[in-house]
Amino acid sequence: MSLARVLEPEVMDSADDARDYDRMDHTAVNRQFVDDLLAEAAAAGFVMGESDELLDLGTGTAQIPIELLRQRPLWRVLGVDLAASMLELGRQNIAAAGLAPRVRLEQVDAKRLPYADGGFPMVISNSIVHHIAEPRVVLAEACRVLRPGGVLFIRDLLRPSDDAEVHRLVEIYAAGANDHQRQLFDDSLRAALTLAEIRQLVAELGHDCQRVTATSDRHWTWRMAKG
Repeated sequence: MSLARVLEPEVMDSADDARDYDRMDHTAVNRQFVDDLLAEAAAAGFVMGESDELLDLGTGTAQIPIELLRQRPLWRVLGVDLAASMLELGRQNIAAAGLAPRVRLEQVDAKRLPYADGGFPMVISNSIVHHIAEPRVVLAEACRVLRPGGVLFIRDLLRPSDDAEVHRLVEIYAAGANDHQRQLFDDSLRAALTLAEIRQLVAELGHDCQRVTATSDRHWTWRMAKG
């Protein structure tokens, strides 16, 4: 039996949270996310139009858009997040990377997206779901704004089975972090969904739950091409 889910604050909007999150070494995880996303897009025959803009839900400090545009410099990204402190750092990161013309950031609640149905050819998210008390709402919104023929790619943490596994993952993947950063990771693992829970939500939304798979010892991924 897995650990009970312990919710964490939906919005990481303190300056300390934003700064410590941004300074954690997400390089390998972000690169793997982008590599896997691009492989999925290629398999689906996805082509980004010149005027198209993909949507990144829970963009945080914009690390995923920056890594994505390193590999696809002609793409355009709209990143949304509810945390003003995260977005402030994100804009600084985008400017430092010289990507301001191709990445826009907006303070938006992913549970109530102010965008038209089918407005985006691609919707992506890395680690928003564990922040949401009722993640089905965010998943439904992601599907709503995805264009027919578009690609959905959502990845998040897996909740471990027990305290010992939480401790093991923190020791491995936050070994060089400070105490606050280690606590953030610990809290996030405890707030995450199990594979069974996320598959049930996807099935309830009318999609193939077998498209949700465990993709590392601490992540699940939902890949979908919208028909």
